[in-house]
Amino acid sequence: MKLVFATNNAHKLQEVSAMLPADYELLSLSDIGCDVDIPETADSLQGNALQKAQYVKEHFGLDCFADDTGLEVDALGGEPGIYSARYAGPGHDSKANMAKLLLKMQGKTDRHAQFRTVIALLLGSDTLFFEGIVKGTLLAEPRGTAGFGYDPIFVPDGFNETFAEMGDEKNEISHRARAVEKLVEFLKKQ
Repeated sequence: MKLVFATNNAHKLQEVSAMLPADYELLSLSDIGCDVDIPETADSLQGNALQKAQYVKEHFGLDCFADDTGLEVDALGGEPGIYSARYAGPGHDSKANMAKLLLKMQGKTDRHAQFRTVIALLLGSDTLFFEGIVKGTLLAEPRGTAGFGYDPIFVPDGFNETFAEMGDEKNEISHRARAVEKLVEFLKKQ
């Protein structure tokens, strides 16, 4: 069965592809010829995920799922949240986003944060949502080279390493992995 993951992020595709049942063929946006930068204008992770999945369903007629992930920092009232990927503004990358976050966290003693992923699945006429959360702590300086985004400054609860120091272990415990596990459990029952 073919299922579109509304992303061209190679890291996400690799993580999710490894978890899907063998009878599912995972397609990216480029695999289906979608070269549009699908807008994410909703005011929630759930809304953004749904917006991306609906775009694919409406324009390509394919079953699809999309995700949106945010790092939610307690001391910053949930920032960067839905703006995690573009926190430092247009044209900036993960390093700039991380630098802005670390600057805003200077002097803050509450370093609690959570990564939250919401997946919207459009399968036939059904719309379903799956959520994964990993709570943790933010470091003052990056550590590690694996992963992407804010991984070098995020230490999940119960661990001493950042996501960027974990390598493959991250894929087993990450917010995306937790949301994808729920998605996979659902797909196995179909």
